[in-house]
Parts: sequence; structure tokens; C-alpha cells
Amino acid sequence: MSVKNAVTYELIKTDSRTKARRGRIHTPHGDIETPVFMPVGTQGTVKAMRPEQVSEMGAKIILGNTYHLYLRPGHNIVKEAGGLHKFMNWDGAILTDSGGFQVFSLGKLRKITEEGVRFRSHIDGSLHMISPEKSMEIQNALGSDIMMAFDECAPYPADRKYVKDSFERTTRWLARCKEYHKNIENQSLFGIMQGGMYKDMRYESAMQIVEMDMPGYAVGGLSVGEPKEVMLDVMDDCVDYLPADRPRYLMGVGSPDYLFEAVERGIDMCDCVLPTRIARHGLAMTSHGRVNIKNAKYERDWEPLDSECDCYTCRNYSRAYLRHLFKADEMLSSMLLSNHNLYFLINMMGKIRDAIENDRFLEYKKEFYDKYGRF
Repeated sequence: MSVKNAVTYELIKTDSRTKARRGRIHTPHGDIETPVFMPVGTQGTVKAMRPEQVSEMGAKIILGNTYHLYLRPGHNIVKEAGGLHKFMNWDGAILTDSGGFQVFSLGKLRKITEEGVRFRSHIDGSLHMISPEKSMEIQNALGSDIMMAFDECAPYPADRKYVKDSFERTTRWLARCKEYHKNIENQSLFGIMQGGMYKDMRYESAMQIVEMDMPGYAVGGLSVGEPKEVMLDVMDDCVDYLPADRPRYLMGVGSPDYLFEAVERGIDMCDCVLPTRIARHGLAMTSHGRVNIKNAKYERDWEPLDSECDCYTCRNYSRAYLRHLFKADEMLSSMLLSNHNLYFLINMMGKIRDAIENDRFLEYKKEFYDKYGRF
């Protein structure tokens, strides 16, 4: 008797002029309307935000980081606490990455073998190994609804031989992840397509992972430093290689233009640290483009950050006050700007979903771009 996957996808509507699609992902911790932007909670918290605030603005799923939670506080401690949901007081869905991207970002501090990756902690220099099996052990302990397979993210640029070896190893690692993962009724494992900027290898990678019949699939290895036009050209085709009845996840994308372009090509899920990271540097996404709150012109600006936004920050505070907080190095600055940026993207994705339902995705995209300006 087959076991039902913990996570399933329901296609509701496809845009008549693009590949954009409106759907719903069912998880053990609630349904997620798609397309969706997922806030990143790297170390068991969305930076500068309380879980209740993230939930109140409409987020139904957040990300946790396997690498960071493994190193601190340790996956066994999170398991003893009752899993990541209970540990961080979040009752929505959670997706955990595999740890692969962080490990491969360590450069000289790591060594890749067929077994896995040996690396030194960025915290204290201690030696560790994460293999496909270890990644599954950590993510099983964290208790996320969606777990990502351990993969190798090829850098940009990379030659054909490197990328071929990389994506084929990723396929073998996915098979090992699938073999080790047994908690199918409570956690779903997604496969990751790699292949760098080579379309033929993207196709090969997709065919290999789709054959394993995973509950969902991600497009990895994009937005890693390549020009925007190169990324979009690769994505034009590779999304089509993935099954229409499973969620499609583009990893590490969070600027408004990339979100629109991803959705237009059939992507259902995106994530990025961008909204909270730029908030800590005094930058805000608004209906009329980015605002750098550090600028002197806001010193006596009593208007809200975005007159078209009804987030907590825009309802209660002026640009002048936000500039004061940033210049005074007050932590409330990061909190209020993070609140606004996350709300802005979550609200934008809600409008994208409405536009797809009403067959006016391209119209809404043009309206947004005309107001937001150059990216």
C-alpha cells in the first residue's frame, strides 16, 4: 500500500497568456496559496520579527536553515524541544534547506567528496561532515514540513565538466536522501534541479530527478552571480521540464522583478533574505521604488514610508522618524523596515495571485513596473 505524501499540490488556474499559475500547497501545518514568497528564518527566527507579526501579515510558510541550526543550537536540542515549530513558536508550515548552499559557500573551508562535504564551522573552526544522510537526519529532527535534498550548487561561472559532475552527483545524493528519509507521512522531500547555465544539462538533471517521483521540485543554482538576462534565459525552458502537478520552487530569489519573472515562467515558490537584509541597511521597497531612508531629504519628511501601504510601519510612523532611528542606530529601525519590506512582498504576491485568477497578470506586471521604476 502506497503512503500518502505529507505535502501535495493543487492547480487552480493557469494564466491564458503566460505560464503563470495559481495553486495551493497542502501541508501538515496548513495550506499555502501560490505563487508565494516565503520569508527566511535562518536561525529559527525571521530577523527582527516576532513570529506573530510574520503570521499576521499573511505568511503561511517560512524557511529554516539546516546548516546554521545544525551548528547552533544543534538539531538534537531542537528535537528535544519538540521540533522547530514548537521551538520557535511558529504554527505555520516550515521549509528547511539542505545545508548544501551554505556549505558550498564556505570556499576553502570545505572539501567535496562523493560521501558528502567536510567543512569547518564559520563559528569556531570545528570540523564537520554533512552527507545526504546527515542532512536528512538533521531535517527529520527539525521536523519541517518540506525538506530539501542535499545538493551541490555549482558556482558561476563554471565549465561544462564541473557542472556535469556536479549535477550528476546531486542526482546520486537525491537517491540517498530518498532512501534515508522514512517520515513520509509528516515530511515531504523535494528534489533539486541543477545544471548551471547549460540548458542541455538542466534538461538532463530534471529528467533524472523527476524519475524519482518526488512530491515537489526546486530549481537550484540560479541567482548565484550570473547576469539577469542569463538567468531568465535558462529559466525560460527549465521550469517546463518539471511536472505540472507538483510545486516548483525557485531558490534564493526575492526582489520584485525576479519574483514577477519567476511567476511568469511557472514558478510557485520563492524565498530570499533580501527584504530583511536590506532593511538592516536602511532600504525599503515601496510602491514607487526603493527608498534609502538614510538620505538627508527625509530628515523632515512627515509622510509614511509608502502612502499606498497599510502595514504597521506605514500606518504609524513617518520617514523622518525612521531616518532618525537608523541614524541613531536603534534596533527599532530594523524591526520597522523589516516589517514593511516583508509585508510589501507578501501583499504583492497576493495581488499577483488575484491577477492570475482574473487573467490579467501581464497588466498587473506592467502597472507595477511603471510605478516601481528601474530595478
